[in-house]
Amino acid sequence: MSGHNKWSSIKHKKAVVDAKRGKLFTRYIHEITIAVRTGGDGPNSNPALRVAISAAKGVNMPKDNIERAISRGAGGGEGSNIEVIRYEGYGQAGVAILVDCMTDNRNRTVSDVRSAFSKGGGHMGESGCVSWMFHQKGQFMFENSSVDEEKLMDVALEAGADDIQNDTATGVSTVSCASTGFANLHHAIEDAGLEPVMAELLWIPENIISVEGEVAEKLLALIERLEDQDDVQHVYTNMEISEAEMERIKS
Repeated sequence: MSGHNKWSSIKHKKAVVDAKRGKLFTRYIHEITIAVRTGGDGPNSNPALRVAISAAKGVNMPKDNIERAISRGAGGGEGSNIEVIRYEGYGQAGVAILVDCMTDNRNRTVSDVRSAFSKGGGHMGESGCVSWMFHQKGQFMFENSSVDEEKLMDVALEAGADDIQNDTATGVSTVSCASTGFANLHHAIEDAGLEPVMAELLWIPENIISVEGEVAEKLLALIERLEDQDDVQHVYTNMEISEAEMERIKS
């Protein structure tokens, strides 16, 4: 697992138990609403909705919240004009950055994202300028202290997982799968009584750029600036920062 993904693992794990949880809930409420509006309110006939519900369950969103999001999507009203937008750009050292947003005001969002890129020392590019460097994967993260590793491996491989990584440094095991198999794998995990601390569809870089020193510090600051924007739901990069360098920056 790359340094970037280790950093993501730590960040996602904390997101479940800290204040960022509220933003994750908002993100999946929007995703469910949009999926219903575009493909109907039946998970069996709407793959996008099935995946959105599965991901929402992966961050322990209450069932009532999910049902309200489905109802809102089916009935229009509040939130019915929300749309998904992706912006792309570059950070220091040519690092590629994808910024996924949900917004009810394109002009506001593009202005905020462009400003964050500029103030953080990066620049926003044209649509498609870096997205070709990424592919979508499903990822499930488990705390090693609360999961039977052998059982996890058996269930995951039987359900079509591509890879299982055990990172002793972060205490997290990560199960990866093709994006098309995300919902099926999640069902298998739930049926086996296993509880991930995070279940998400992520964009994974094909190639990575290793960074350190001042460049790494500036890139982290840029990403944090982007993530702080209200409409930004997720930021993906192809940077890699070693564990030792991350410890130095955090100290």
